[in-house]
Amino acid sequence: MPRQHTAGPTPAAGPRIEDHGLLSDQKGSALVRRDGTVVWLCMPRFDSPAVFASLLGTEDHGFWQIAPACLMDGTTVPGSGRRYVGNSLALETTWVCDTGTATVHDFMVPGGGSPRLVRIVTGVTGKVTMRSLLRARPDYGRTVPRISVFDRRHAIDLPQGEDARLWLDADARVEGADLVSDFTVTEGETVSFGLSWREGVDSPPPVPVDDALLQFTLDFWEGWAARCTYTGPDREDVVRSLLTLAGLIYAPTGAIVAAPTTSLPEEIGGTRNFDYRFGWLRDTAIAAGSFRRFGYLRETFAWAMWAAQAVSSAGRLQIMFGVGGETELPERELDWLPGYEGSKPVRIGNAAAGQLQVDVYGELAMEFHELALADAGWSRRLGSLVVTLANELERVWDQPDSGIWEMRGPERHFTHSKMMAWATFDRAVRTIEAGHADGPLDRFRGLREKIHAEVCEHGYDSDRNAFIQSYGSRELDASLLHGLLSGFLPADDKRFIGTVEAVQRELGTDDGFLLRYRTHGGEVGPDGFAGEEGRFLICTGWLAEALARIGRPDDARTALASLLAVRNGLGLLAEEYDPATGRQLGNFPQAFSHIAHLDATAEITALEACSIPEPAGAES
Repeated sequence: MPRQHTAGPTPAAGPRIEDHGLLSDQKGSALVRRDGTVVWLCMPRFDSPAVFASLLGTEDHGFWQIAPACLMDGTTVPGSGRRYVGNSLALETTWVCDTGTATVHDFMVPGGGSPRLVRIVTGVTGKVTMRSLLRARPDYGRTVPRISVFDRRHAIDLPQGEDARLWLDADARVEGADLVSDFTVTEGETVSFGLSWREGVDSPPPVPVDDALLQFTLDFWEGWAARCTYTGPDREDVVRSLLTLAGLIYAPTGAIVAAPTTSLPEEIGGTRNFDYRFGWLRDTAIAAGSFRRFGYLRETFAWAMWAAQAVSSAGRLQIMFGVGGETELPERELDWLPGYEGSKPVRIGNAAAGQLQVDVYGELAMEFHELALADAGWSRRLGSLVVTLANELERVWDQPDSGIWEMRGPERHFTHSKMMAWATFDRAVRTIEAGHADGPLDRFRGLREKIHAEVCEHGYDSDRNAFIQSYGSRELDASLLHGLLSGFLPADDKRFIGTVEAVQRELGTDDGFLLRYRTHGGEVGPDGFAGEEGRFLICTGWLAEALARIGRPDDARTALASLLAVRNGLGLLAEEYDPATGRQLGNFPQAFSHIAHLDATAEITALEACSIPEPAGAES
């Protein structure tokens, strides 16, 4: 029977968030540290309880390291390096020791079958002594499991209530509740380890050939990357961001998680720590738009089917769902985990699921509308969804809400939310006019004009020639850029230009990034939290898009370059960046940040190549 243990000591500062690489099979995920340690593993789903959770605690909370034995004994290894193999999510780490060189290939196997994390050690030159130390601690590090041995197969019990086991295929010995293997590889020799999740507890999964699984995985991702239709500058960087985004797709349903982690902090030692392993309708709609722009219509329509189920449900639109469509996402704190570098609390679930966020209607309507234009076979079905959104929004658009940033303070009339409400009715009007749906055309036209007039009266500061965060506020907000990019105003309108310049001036920083909004330091701010946060990276992407729209392509390229400069060596971005410490912050890798790269690249490249028309503005 698995037993529970209490939290260990608070971890000291260690590896940075950006020191990790992502593995994904498009169902679950893992993070691998530079030193060959898997510190986070969730299978079979992104939101499954982590089997290794030392990312948010200590080694007592589970990890799996494969590295030269001398490194694990504290001896310095002369050199190492890592990369993704080609256009894939298979990670290769190379160890250069005094006695020889070895590589480790880490990957999760996409497609059907039992979820499986594979680690293959290969001797390159000389002779290298390696060690594998696997410490499974299911339920986010809370449980010390029972291990049973069947020849070379080791069954790791999961907590009571989970009708499943983990199976390690490897030559290993049991030491307490750990599995340890010491071995030596010479040139051309390989040693493989496979950790599988298997439903049911009676029989292990079939034993695969791990070398064949590596080739299958490489072929899968190379084939996926080859479908990219982008032929502009820096295509390799674009493909890497697309692959990262693809690694966040939950393939069984088409949902897209915001990030594969929970509670990586927005401020080291702070409380802004949240679970991002769910599908936000807003985030997924924007991600689907990125996939569509780069030729991935299959993924975009898979998302649309997942989102359509949410939109078709009765009642007020819930803003996020589990990857399987779950509506109940209760938030709770895991008090046995000390948090990443002591950043508490560690949360699972997300209380924001119950918030009213008016802007979500707009992001969905905009993407459904674009997809209806892209494929005539889907136009009526998607068109009816746009009208459904508009009908539902009619009941709530004039209410205060929590906004795109999910403020946990008092609800307000956020200007961005109202702009996106306008976008909903605008797309509904366009959809009906195009013959893709039936609906109350005149009523929607009237609502579109009414909302536009209200925003221009109550959400605009004429003295500063800029839109403001919320009605009656003096604050600015980077989300206003996103709202304007919806077509709310033509890009040559003085209010569009004035807002872009004011946001850049008042929320911009010397390092080339944007703040979301101004926080209040040690005091509780309007978002309901005390403390600071880093530069929210998608805001810099919006700035690059907006600068391109208003005819400043060189400045747009500079903003995009600032974003790309903070990627880690694998091309990955977290949610935020702290220029004071040179560290990435927040959950990792973050869909929004890679969307920022993709959408800004698409906007800048298109405008530079052919001066595409600006989106139509509202009737004044």
